[in-house]
Amino acid sequence: MKIKLIDDVVLPAGFTAAGIAAGIKRSGKKDLMLLASDRPAACAGVFTTNQVCAAPVKLDREVAKRGKARAIIVNSGNANACTGARGMRDAKAMAARTARLLKINANEVLVCSTGAIGKPMPMNTILAGIESIVPQAAVNGGPDAAMAIMTTDTRKKTATTTLTIDGKKVTLAGFAKGAGMIEPNMATMLGFMLTDAAVDQRSLQRALKEAVDTSFNRVSVDGDMSTNDTCLLLANGAAENKPLSPKHKDWAKFQSALSAIALDLAKKIAGDGEGATKLVTVRVEGARSVADADAAARAVANSLLVKTCWNGDYPNWGRIMDALGYSPAKVDEAKVEILYGTLAAVRRGVATKTSIASLSEVQKRREFTITIRLHLGKAQAEVYTCDCSEEYVRINVDYIKMPDGQEPT
Repeated sequence: MKIKLIDDVVLPAGFTAAGIAAGIKRSGKKDLMLLASDRPAACAGVFTTNQVCAAPVKLDREVAKRGKARAIIVNSGNANACTGARGMRDAKAMAARTARLLKINANEVLVCSTGAIGKPMPMNTILAGIESIVPQAAVNGGPDAAMAIMTTDTRKKTATTTLTIDGKKVTLAGFAKGAGMIEPNMATMLGFMLTDAAVDQRSLQRALKEAVDTSFNRVSVDGDMSTNDTCLLLANGAAENKPLSPKHKDWAKFQSALSAIALDLAKKIAGDGEGATKLVTVRVEGARSVADADAAARAVANSLLVKTCWNGDYPNWGRIMDALGYSPAKVDEAKVEILYGTLAAVRRGVATKTSIASLSEVQKRREFTITIRLHLGKAQAEVYTCDCSEEYVRINVDYIKMPDGQEPT
């Protein structure tokens, strides 16, 4: 079904939010975010599969297992990763202070952090910030919240939609951050999605996983998986519909809306990759299996030779062929077809008569698709990625030169 999205974050009923500059970042930019529900909300979460994960990820996994939450507190500017026992104490202290001020239980608070790895948290600053942010939470605080989670992002990523369920107006809203260290599963991304729909908790987890698998787990900027990746979904039931589950007549509508928001945010992350100038969809068709299609698409999307080529004007499809060949996917060179947009650059493994100038015009676009047809089966997959420019190197060199490992934001 067609889902209409607005490029903003309009909070669903029962939710408030805020984003402030607490002083964690030396730049003075917003760096602390709060989301709160006026009632217990069903909670679902998907987290990084990196074996090295931040203290907040470990804490949130336990909260998500319980299936209920009332608030999310997030800081940017420090990842609270590789910080040992102190890091877990700090994450719990953030939850406890937020809970005390909101007059809820600490085990109802989710905590997220993003920023430099290995640095102790500036807890005096953060706890003072929590004291300041809680009174500022408001129904129109979504845009400020979206700004506060940004690190090397150049713009906020937001999306909202509404639909009708059981005759009730239901709102779904989401926002995310992510620009570098982006590679499934998942990505340095934080994603937050909210709805006032009533949803069975197990069904909510199922819906989130499906949405993430077709969106955030399809994004690659630089092939690096973060220690802090987190995507959370809260459903507080303020719309007063009958609880949603796969047996509900409107389940497919809800799933479509959730997946549309997740995909929109994922593409915005890819398009805002560090130093990126282009959003590129790599689509592989005709693979023997979905695993093969996925592997082939990721090999192309993660190739630095391919990504730097996209940054320039010359469409060097030979680099794409090379990446396909070393991918784990089964590839028959004599059957490969490569298209830039709708223009065929390669058929049966060799160049077509399409001019380089025509292919170059496609590659100059802000957004374009590379379609690869393997002609070995019926499976297909897509990955959303970007080009790699000199700016990517500058950002990541400047990042480690900043005082105390602060991010250049």
